[in-house]
Amino acid sequence: MTTDTRKPREFTGRHMLISILAFFAVVIGVNVTMATLARKSWTGLVVENTYVASQQFNEEARKGRAQAALGWTGRLTIATGEVRYGLFDALGKPVPLHGVKVLFRHPAYEAADKAVALAASSGGTSGDTEEFAARHTPRDGVWIIEIDADAGLASPFRDVRRVMISNGVLQ
Repeated sequence: MTTDTRKPREFTGRHMLISILAFFAVVIGVNVTMATLARKSWTGLVVENTYVASQQFNEEARKGRAQAALGWTGRLTIATGEVRYGLFDALGKPVPLHGVKVLFRHPAYEAADKAVALAASSGGTSGDTEEFAARHTPRDGVWIIEIDADAGLASPFRDVRRVMISNGVLQ
């Protein structure tokens, strides 16, 4: 018969100190990581100069009311790796367009923003084309899409939408 003469391990003050230091090292490490990721993903800046933005608000609101009075609606399609946009009047007839620019803005990550210039589709030329298209597949997720369509007005027809894209298709 053998007897185990080993001394039982004791939990000493040194062990407690190491445990507490390890715990706080993990907490501080996670906090630093999260703060770094948050800072890199969004600056928090909404506008460069809030005073100037407030001065421009009334003019932008006037343009929005004038545009709404036209009764035009835009048709945006995103599928099979292609972005398409067409504009229709109050009677549902296509509005001839001269050019279309689309800005895909990610709500929280400015580095993912992408501007796409759509080209005349179906063999038309700029100025008499009813629909514009371009090859582009935005990542899945929520996007703010800003569309500026040149329909021969004093300023472009502006269409802004918050959309969800899933599997490369507009939902």
